[in-house]
Amino acid sequence: QVQLVESGGGLVQPGGSLRLSCAASGFTFSSFAMSWYRQAPGKERELVAAITSVRSITRYADSVKGRFTISRDNAKNTVYLQMNSLKPEDTAVYYCNAQRWRGTVRDDYWGQGTQVTVSS
Repeated sequence: QVQLVESGGGLVQPGGSLRLSCAASGFTFSSFAMSWYRQAPGKERELVAAITSVRSITRYADSVKGRFTISRDNAKNTVYLQMNSLKPEDTAVYYCNAQRWRGTVRDDYWGQGTQVTVSS
């Protein structure tokens, strides 16, 4: 059974930091690219950060570059999102995603999400 379980969300003041974790099980974690998405009320889900399965190459949304860092630990089947210098506009539900292509078939898994609220 595939599971992606996010944790680490919460309420933080502007300028603060949070570290999100996503624990994976039920699939070969090291073979999947991992991403963090977020969705704010009334807005579409957007990609925040991604990390490849091989060589852990990362990419970020322009809005979080220099503030957020994605990383993965294949031994622990976990992906992280370190969020620094948080802003009120970072408030959203953050989702973990695992994706892999097998030829023309895409395996795509999602977690349930964790709420991040940035407010004074």
